[in-house]
Amino acid sequence: MAAAKPDRRTVLRGLAAAGLGGAVGSSAGAHAAGAAGSAAKPNIVVVLIDDLARRELGCYGNTFNETPHMDRLAADGIRFDAGYAAAPVCSPTRASIMTGQYPARVGITEFLDATGDDFLPTSHHTLPETLRDAGYRTGLIGKWHQTETYTGPVRERPGNPWSHGFTDVIASEQKYIAGGDYFHPYFMLPDLPARQENEYLTSRLNLEAVDFITRAHGDDTPFFLYLSHYATHTKLAAPQPLIDKYAAKPGAGEKGTDPVLAAMLEVIDDGVGAIRGTLRRLGIAENTVIVLLSDNGGDTGVAISDPLRGGKATLYEGGVRVPMIAYHPAGAAGRVVNTPFSTVDFMPTLLDAAGIARPRGQHLDGVSFAGLLSGGTAPRRDDLFWVYPHWHNPGAPSASVRRGRHKLLRYLHDGKEELYDLVADPGETDDLAARMPVKTRELGAALDRHLRDVDLLPPEPTSENYPQVVLDEDFGSGLAGFTVLAPDGRPGTVRADDGALTVASDGASAFALLRSPRPVTDSPAAIIVSPRSYAGSAAPNQDTLFAGLVKDAQNYLMVWYNHRLKRAGWDARVDGELAGKRIEQLDGKIDYPGPGARLACAMHRDELTAYAVTADGAWQYLFTADVGRYARLESPEVRKQFRYGFGARIDGGTMTVEGFTARRR
Repeated sequence: MAAAKPDRRTVLRGLAAAGLGGAVGSSAGAHAAGAAGSAAKPNIVVVLIDDLARRELGCYGNTFNETPHMDRLAADGIRFDAGYAAAPVCSPTRASIMTGQYPARVGITEFLDATGDDFLPTSHHTLPETLRDAGYRTGLIGKWHQTETYTGPVRERPGNPWSHGFTDVIASEQKYIAGGDYFHPYFMLPDLPARQENEYLTSRLNLEAVDFITRAHGDDTPFFLYLSHYATHTKLAAPQPLIDKYAAKPGAGEKGTDPVLAAMLEVIDDGVGAIRGTLRRLGIAENTVIVLLSDNGGDTGVAISDPLRGGKATLYEGGVRVPMIAYHPAGAAGRVVNTPFSTVDFMPTLLDAAGIARPRGQHLDGVSFAGLLSGGTAPRRDDLFWVYPHWHNPGAPSASVRRGRHKLLRYLHDGKEELYDLVADPGETDDLAARMPVKTRELGAALDRHLRDVDLLPPEPTSENYPQVVLDEDFGSGLAGFTVLAPDGRPGTVRADDGALTVASDGASAFALLRSPRPVTDSPAAIIVSPRSYAGSAAPNQDTLFAGLVKDAQNYLMVWYNHRLKRAGWDARVDGELAGKRIEQLDGKIDYPGPGARLACAMHRDELTAYAVTADGAWQYLFTADVGRYARLESPEVRKQFRYGFGARIDGGTMTVEGFTARRR
């Protein structure tokens, strides 16, 4: 009697099991397997949506927006109730998808702006690079947002997508991403000709995605498609007929029922339908894994995340808990999974699903969910971490950890901790920190270990953290080799007596920088200045203390604190040109009176971190400034051009400093 013919799903489960077995082999074995049996390798499609709150999809409970294709994808596959972006803003999350690492380990923790110097370095072996080396055709369509600069040839820019393994790059930004640039001609894509009249960018990306799949299938090549939409980032824009359609629906125009956002989402949804239709038409739907998600929570200005708290730029659940759907042809349909699944898990999951070895020598923070996707159980979920050390409305510098049902959130600037039970209280309304001190300490210790592990932020400038003294000056011997510099040509009167240094002004503004004789040779290092008194009521605005690195009067990198206006920020002067930033979120919220007050500048990599002593004598984190665009402080050759220094800017009266110290780890 002939054996029964196995059905397609049974065959696919066998392929999935074989792929998972091959994942533990060597890279050479994986390459050989790819060459011998590329037809068995699953195609992979990742659809990334920008700034989409999970409540916007029908499968997550929305009744206003129309997302039938995404809802069908969830019905056919897995909907993650605890799907997480690795960061509350876009670039860090995208870096985690590419590397399988936490953004803090990669070194990208904030969205990359047009003038920044951060980019995804090629020292990281990325997901598309690994797939390309295993025989995949790898396509990026749409937003990349991982490069350093937007000048010069695109393929020569640091961190460009070709350098990270993409064989096809289509409609990826050539200029910095401009808000609301959704209709042709596109400001950020000046060399992209239209393919349709009145072309809408999201429709164009959908069309390119279908074409890429068709080309790759024609070459009989497994493919990885990374369809990265610019939508639904603000400013919102969509075809007018679709806007009119939603504007006519009951309840339209209220927060959470935005007709423009709904119209944008319908076009994205149409693209999901077109992709799945193309896969079916080509006969490869049953050999294609699909993952759909958002890069962070919704923008609180246009979206609501109920019942979750917060939104984009916060580490509350509304900022990082995102819509996440996965389809595997061998998996069970209609599953809802509560196990946390993060974007750091994408690289190990998709490589295991494809039976491809992970890059040798590269640490992956994520765990593999490949078995779950293909019908098995979820893996053991270790702690999940987030570090977002930035002032970005509505958020503040913070870090968090989730372990099981509990989540600890810590504000970095004041150390305040909050503890939530995410199963009983997903909206994070009931802070349990005071009632569960053991759990709070336990998760706080885990978070401390993670912060040390990723080595992102320099620690507080205590003698324990920086035990080696480089310079310790109490001005008992006068200026002791310090050079007085005048960036604005008006240093005022600078004198050292009675164990202190005083900068005085006769009523006109004065700005004096004090450059020490010691070159900056060590990193990390902390520069600490101790004021005895500020200029007082005679200074109408400027009563500002500086600490940092000084080359000469026209070249310095400093953090500052304005005592009279209760402000803080940083300055970078390069060849006389002044740049920098006031941290507006701190305005009026800081007060460091002397005596006992101290301002510190901690130097680590290409960043300066400002700390100050609070009224209770504890160090308080203020902010971190990336100054790499002005000086590559990671380079010893660059560092030794600078000296440790401090300064005072006053409009009247005097400012007195009684101590200046530099320490290293």
